[in-house]
Amino acid sequence: MTRARLGVCLVVTILLLPFGGYGLARAGVVPEGLPIVVGLLSVIAEFILLPALFEERAPYRHSSSHLTARTLFGDRSVDLDRITSVRLLTTFSYGSTYRTVVVRDARGVRLGITTQRSRRRLRRAIEKAEADTTRGVPAPRVSRAAGAYLGLTSGRGLMVHTVLAFLFLSGSVSLYMAVVLRLAGQ
Repeated sequence: MTRARLGVCLVVTILLLPFGGYGLARAGVVPEGLPIVVGLLSVIAEFILLPALFEERAPYRHSSSHLTARTLFGDRSVDLDRITSVRLLTTFSYGSTYRTVVVRDARGVRLGITTQRSRRRLRRAIEKAEADTTRGVPAPRVSRAAGAYLGLTSGRGLMVHTVLAFLFLSGSVSLYMAVVLRLAGQ
């Protein structure tokens, strides 16, 4: 858990670097154009690092109730019998769409699932958990987009999610760069 917090702190620090550069530029310590360069580099680093913090690299251990995978900050193990939420994270790069199913269990452990084998195991675990709701066990919260991606539901959930993810990504990057450029005085 400590390595994951360290990773999140690293990502937040990278995001705030241009604002620190702005303060140093206002004080005359660094050149005026530094916040623009740092802002551009920060945006690129953010969108590479943030999803990679909890995304599986290669699933190397499966058991009947746990899914364990190596991530950027070490091994993570999700208890498939105690899933609390499942959502879909969509990113875009070079004309392609990359989808990661983010699973969270009752202990708060998050794992981004990217492989077909892991998605099949997750789907079976969700179906089992939904069948157990008759015995009073709460079912995991599964977003419409994640359900559609895993084949649990049908409908336009995946299409709507993809469009909204693209609009949010392009809007947030534009807004972030506008603020950085505005602070830099350009």
